[in-house]
Amino acid sequence: MAIPEYLRTNFQTLLRAAGDGNLALMECQDGQTGEPRFVICAVGRAGSEYVMTPFGHLVEGNPYDAYVPPI
Repeated sequence: MAIPEYLRTNFQTLLRAAGDGNLALMECQDGQTGEPRFVICAVGRAGSEYVMTPFGHLVEGNPYDAYVPPI
């Protein structure tokens, strides 16, 4: 399966933020379940305000149990 271009772009943005030291781990609330999630965010600026761009959340428990690798 080919990785869609928008995901490649988001991943490059995430790598750039990591390289610049502009990543944060932020506690958020899941929009569907209301459960707490710890979300990986890129940190940017808009004037004098910080802008947090979410990229994904960390998996609770063993991440190897959450995903099946490609064949």
